[in-house]
Amino acid sequence: MTIALALALLLASGAPATADGAAQDADFNRLAAAEYAWRQTLAGPDEDAPAAARTGLPDVGPAAQAAKLARWTATMAALDRIDPASLSARARDDYSVYRGQIAALLAEQRFRDYEKPLNADTSFWMNVAAAARDSYRDEAALRRYLGQLADQPRYFDQQIANMRAGLARGFTPPRVTLQGRDESVAQVVQAGPGEGSPFYAPFRTLPATIPAVRQAALRAEAIRVIAGAVVPAHRRLLAFLRDTYIPGARQSLAAYDLPDGQAYYRSKIREYVTRDLSPEEIHAIGLREVARIRARMQLVMGQVRWQGDLTSFLQHLRTDPRFYARTPQDLLDRAAWIAKTFDGKASTWFGRLPRMRFAIKPVAPEIAPFYTSGRGGPGIYLVNTYDLPSRGLYSLPALTLHESAPGHAFQMPFAKELTELPDYRRDDYISAYGEGWALYCEALGEDMGMYETPYELFGMLSYQMWRAARLVVDTGIHAQGWSREQAQAFLRDNTALSNHEITTEVDRYIGWPGQALSYYMGELAFLDARARAEKALGERFDIRAFHDAMLSLGSVPLPMIDRRVERFIAEGGKGPYPLP
Repeated sequence: MTIALALALLLASGAPATADGAAQDADFNRLAAAEYAWRQTLAGPDEDAPAAARTGLPDVGPAAQAAKLARWTATMAALDRIDPASLSARARDDYSVYRGQIAALLAEQRFRDYEKPLNADTSFWMNVAAAARDSYRDEAALRRYLGQLADQPRYFDQQIANMRAGLARGFTPPRVTLQGRDESVAQVVQAGPGEGSPFYAPFRTLPATIPAVRQAALRAEAIRVIAGAVVPAHRRLLAFLRDTYIPGARQSLAAYDLPDGQAYYRSKIREYVTRDLSPEEIHAIGLREVARIRARMQLVMGQVRWQGDLTSFLQHLRTDPRFYARTPQDLLDRAAWIAKTFDGKASTWFGRLPRMRFAIKPVAPEIAPFYTSGRGGPGIYLVNTYDLPSRGLYSLPALTLHESAPGHAFQMPFAKELTELPDYRRDDYISAYGEGWALYCEALGEDMGMYETPYELFGMLSYQMWRAARLVVDTGIHAQGWSREQAQAFLRDNTALSNHEITTEVDRYIGWPGQALSYYMGELAFLDARARAEKALGERFDIRAFHDAMLSLGSVPLPMIDRRVERFIAEGGKGPYPLP
């Protein structure tokens, strides 16, 4: 089907509906379902996704990018012809979520974000490498994995072409944030095509259900594909990164310095905050919240009878060996203990629990030096065991609540089980909601009694401060001309983050404009909703029903949290599910 024909069909599907409300709902649902099914065919590898959810390597070439732009332009035009007031209440909610997704996707295409498929935190080749760390339970899955390996040259070459186009117009991450990011590519080249390649890992232990003869054939095929496709693709990428891309990347830091930079940064605020706020407004909110949290920090310092100022207390936390694990396994064991402690409290705070469990694993060594402290998602909680003197145990309870349960490894599976919602509300991830929820879970840990010492409570406050400070730092860098050193100093003066974490985090904000804003702005929405419900309902307020109501939304823009709590109050504090 040509792009023109597809566009015509899409426009026809979004034609004005009849006066019948059910017909309007049906028209909208057909439009959204067809586009979302098409969108799923574009999905590429994602390091946070479980193996079963990963598809092959997508087409990211010029024709595919033009098709995305045409489809989402047409989809937005079709949405504009639907009057939300004519939809049922449920369809209006779906419309609000869906329109926000399309607006973000369309903005990414218009600003050609695909010409910058990397930042200081992640990259397309890191996402590809994640597939090598999975377990494959049958021969069919292994052969799909082999197909992905064989397709790497095509995919990498398309990405390199996109990066060249971005380089030509000054649309790159800042050069300072790319230092060392080529090492994970170099390691694949240095490992060579044999069994030492990280991409060979799934073939080292194969399921016993595969006969020995076919096991041998699979292993031989893996070595052949790694030699003929994987290593050459990585070698070309490495040469491009070292000889052309990193030396040619822009030296300025601000998103405002990118092509059409002010509009680009505002689009990122809309994408990651889901509210129409200016950088100046967000900066002011950040400064206000930093001052509020700093006052609470002073109270905790008084509890431990600290005689010095905040700066000296932070230095004490960063240097006293009692606050740090001695071995990587010690850190993993402590994370597991904290996660299991929450399990014992879960039913008191939540009415409905997701079925999916999660594993706790260390961050892969090739990316750990510049990776964040931890990351969670469906079935996984990754803990960074690199540079143990940078991983304060006093912050581990807050990190665990955020990344595992009841944060990401709880909320995301919960959403996937909401079969009454359309797929785009269950499977898609809106950062302001997801990160806001996870940060809310850190604060909830105080109510749940998860912080057993004043130092752990301070660690939670430091993490809250870290995210509030992001509002100041991200807008400072991208809209107010802050230097890298100025941003690092702001975090050093206000949080208990180690110097290593401060460096990696600031580089992440520099290279990923706007994403850091989603956390605290999202948490404020949940905290405000809870405060309103508690005040309005008084003794009728049930925290389990409130949490169920918030989680039952799926992944939504922040204004929908505001609307959901109004309905929660009007319904007398009843959640969507009967409480045990």
